[in-house]
Amino acid sequence: MRDGGFGLYVHWPFCQAKCPYCDFNSHVAERIDQAAWLAAYLSEIERVATEVPGRVLNSVFFGGGTPSLMAPDTVAAILDAVHRKWRVANDLEITLEANPSSVEAGRFRGYRDAGVNRVSVGVQALKDGDLKRLGRLHSVAEALAAIEIAHSCFDRVSFDLIYARQDQGVEDWKSELSLALTLAADHLSLYQLTVEPGTAFGARHARGGLRGLPDEDLGADLYNLTQALCEAAGLPAYEISNHASDWGQSRHNLVYWRGGDYVGIGPGAHGRLSVGGARYATESYLSPQQWLEALRTTGSGESARVALSSIEQAEEYLMMSLRLSEGADIARFERLAKRALPADALGVLRDSGLITLEDGRLVATAMGRPVLNELLRRLLV
Repeated sequence: MRDGGFGLYVHWPFCQAKCPYCDFNSHVAERIDQAAWLAAYLSEIERVATEVPGRVLNSVFFGGGTPSLMAPDTVAAILDAVHRKWRVANDLEITLEANPSSVEAGRFRGYRDAGVNRVSVGVQALKDGDLKRLGRLHSVAEALAAIEIAHSCFDRVSFDLIYARQDQGVEDWKSELSLALTLAADHLSLYQLTVEPGTAFGARHARGGLRGLPDEDLGADLYNLTQALCEAAGLPAYEISNHASDWGQSRHNLVYWRGGDYVGIGPGAHGRLSVGGARYATESYLSPQQWLEALRTTGSGESARVALSSIEQAEEYLMMSLRLSEGADIARFERLAKRALPADALGVLRDSGLITLEDGRLVATAMGRPVLNELLRRLLV
């Protein structure tokens, strides 16, 4: 879907430790053969570039896992291949995720010299006790040092925080977020804690543990406070959980939310590719060793490739774009779906103050975005 942009996601699957709330495809490994992994990534870039040649690449994102465990030379070699295989936008955004415990000034300078121009630091909390509860390996002091180092090396710096944590009240979060806003430059990612099945937190919660989580009303208060403080600081929500200045929005994540094409390489990586007039959802093998073995034996790390129907593309576009403050292009949805959005549902949702309809765009309001699933239920009939 070319009108949403084109990005590359590189998944590095390794971490120093598995966080109890994490449901990402991450693995703890004592030794990592950087040369073998580099060869695998280069092979995948070569394979996909032959399928989608001539595209203009808008963004590259090194995610994980903990990509700041990658050697800077590995990152440099991947980016060199990217520049050889695709045309790149003049303002190509290259982001690398980092954990404070693996941040060193020299290493960050190495990533900068390799071509990385944006970093996202996984801070998660600015209270030492809560960092321990979240299974993080760093302290608040290390997080603050990592942010300072990042600002010294990169013009564009983002960091993540998790709120609605155990025993966290409104005043607690107000104090923590206010501090975060003094440290932020152009972007903050702020996520409510979600207890996912299959995680250590999920198992603990099922046993009756994980006490002190906020109820629905407190969760709503924390969300509303987040919006108000960030708006006042000049970092409004451009997406449900992401806040930025006008120039600080993540171009890579906008490719996802605007329904663009993106290549996903690495264990567990997903992608969306338009090839030969069709649009495909791609998946990769989850296990790092299985992914490497598949590459060795078949020349591809993909485990599945499924053609998406027009209605599936339309529904996915609406689900993703309504997360954004800019909303969805109604004509684009209707072109894909080959039908109009239900007029009665649009009228009810508009009159209820949950959406606006202006200049051909459907936008979830501040009231509507927290109940996005209900909007979609009414619109996708």
